Amino acid sequence: MSQLGRLIETHCPKGVDLKPMGEVGEFIRGNGLLKSDLVEEGAPAIHYGQVHTHYGTWASETKSFVSDALAGKLRKAKPGDLVIATTSEDDKAVAKAVAWIGETDVAVSGDAHIYRHTLDPKYVSYFFQTEQFHDQKMVHVTGAKVRRISGDSLAKISIPVPPREVQVEIVAVLDRFARLEAELEIELQAELDARRQQYRFYRERLLAFEVA
Repeated sequence: MSQLGRLIETHCPKGVDLKPMGEVGEFIRGNGLLKSDLVEEGAPAIHYGQVHTHYGTWASETKSFVSDALAGKLRKAKPGDLVIATTSEDDKAVAKAVAWIGETDVAVSGDAHIYRHTLDPKYVSYFFQTEQFHDQKMVHVTGAKVRRISGDSLAKISIPVPPREVQVEIVAVLDRFARLEAELEIELQAELDARRQQYRFYRERLLAFEVA
């Protein structure tokens, strides 16, 4: 039996409770941070668009910053909070989340929500990637061209809440798979690049005839 199996058997032999996310945390809307406010140094900041384009499951450093003066006016995610992009042009990306595990607070833009909770942050972020979350989310997504979901709606979505030890082990397993996937992508890209270079070489050689 795996370590995860042993933990589940020990800590939740009768199953796991499903709880509304609003019961184990709170959703706080970001405010007042525009893309044009981002600078290369200052106070750490996450713009909702960067959640879509730059961040993965978790982050300990930010891509961008804001001035200290502006940061003082903005709502901030604390270490362990999630930052959730609550608008997108496609349904799949609505409510894409990143767990903030840096050492300092981070300013968060509007069109994003902070989820402050009592769970393992990476466990919650992985949950946001599941079909279980997506199916519940879609009941609450609104809008035509721009799709969005509110903090009140997110609070109604149910999440499995196993004991903390189980959450931590689930994260460890998923982290291992994520690392393996990243390593395989690097290897496959290197192999593809080599094959492309080989193809170009033979294409030029094989088609370089002497002209009669």
